[in-house]
Amino acid sequence: MSASLSTFMSSSSSAGSATPGAASARPRVAIAGGGVIGLALAWRLAQAGCPVEVFEAGETGQGASRAAAGMLAACAEAEPGEEVLLALNRASQVLWPAFAADLEQAAGSSVDLRTEGTLTIALTADDLARLRHLYALQQSLGLPVEWLTAAQVRRREPYLSPKLAGGILTLEDHQVDNRKVAAALKVAALKAGVNIQEHTPVARVETAGGRVTGLVAGDTLHAADVVVLAAGAWSRGIDITPAAPLPVRPIKGQMLALRMDPAAPILSHVLWAPGAYLVPRHDGRLIIGATTEEKGFDTDLTAGGQLALLTNAWRALPTLEELTILEQWVGFRPGSRDDAPILGPSEEVDGLIYATGHHRNGILLLPVTTQVIADYVLSGRMADVAAPFGAARFAPRAAAE
Repeated sequence: MSASLSTFMSSSSSAGSATPGAASARPRVAIAGGGVIGLALAWRLAQAGCPVEVFEAGETGQGASRAAAGMLAACAEAEPGEEVLLALNRASQVLWPAFAADLEQAAGSSVDLRTEGTLTIALTADDLARLRHLYALQQSLGLPVEWLTAAQVRRREPYLSPKLAGGILTLEDHQVDNRKVAAALKVAALKAGVNIQEHTPVARVETAGGRVTGLVAGDTLHAADVVVLAAGAWSRGIDITPAAPLPVRPIKGQMLALRMDPAAPILSHVLWAPGAYLVPRHDGRLIIGATTEEKGFDTDLTAGGQLALLTNAWRALPTLEELTILEQWVGFRPGSRDDAPILGPSEEVDGLIYATGHHRNGILLLPVTTQVIADYVLSGRMADVAAPFGAARFAPRAAAE
């Protein structure tokens, strides 16, 4: 663990375990958005003694939180030029085991944190060349990865294609059942005293003299000292004037689930194959995803999207052709202009805080986002690891003189 990460971990650990104080000593918090980010923040802030209300346009946990696959793939998804985001992803990865244990204890239910690790595979010579390039990048970043021959991969996953050419094992890239996480967070938040208002869309953040006074949901003004914007892909639809609208857009993803025999699953690791990923669940579900489409809030499932996912998954794991299709769905990732999250206070409106734009990493970044934002609400301090992700990075630059 790096020195900066160690510092972050030790300096930020108080947010989730603070001794609840008198309600009058803590700010009143209104959270726009009832996905996993909004619910987790509500839970932790209520634990610390804050009066908290959550406002969700539909039912909590039913947006991107439900659509996701639950992969905690900081290492497998490392990309060139994203070193700063990688540091945030890895910080959150470290936090996940304790976060999951706390949540399971608070909710009384499991979130199925699985630690078999992740395999990224190649099936052709071209795939293998790309995989070696990824492995070199991961090694240069100091990530805990292991190169495997085709035979070594197949010993771990015997049902994979006979055309297998090689693979990378990332033992620290785990998974959780995101739907169980969302359900557990709702229970934990309610037990902590959070007021959750479903089917209550937020129209705007109310301000006076450059400071938050609350938010308007339905036709009602709800007073608050702090408003957290955590509405994911729908964040831009909430009026935050005089703050500038956030550059968050929906990125459509089609997915599906097949049914395996839970007693004899054909896959145990999370698998990244060319053109698709596959995520096995303890209950026998096999999640396959995901397309990436710039089509706004288009909810249509398409033949082409589903065919591509199934074809690419089948090439990696041919025996899945016998499995039953259980479910097909569309989700909307909240993508920012640089596909990194937007975290921290608004520079234009005092008391307005952002926790949105997580793109494909919402589940992975859940613990670190919760800890960083809760700590800021309670102490006014932003952890260094989150400092690069403020909304100010999108502000127009002054023209050079």
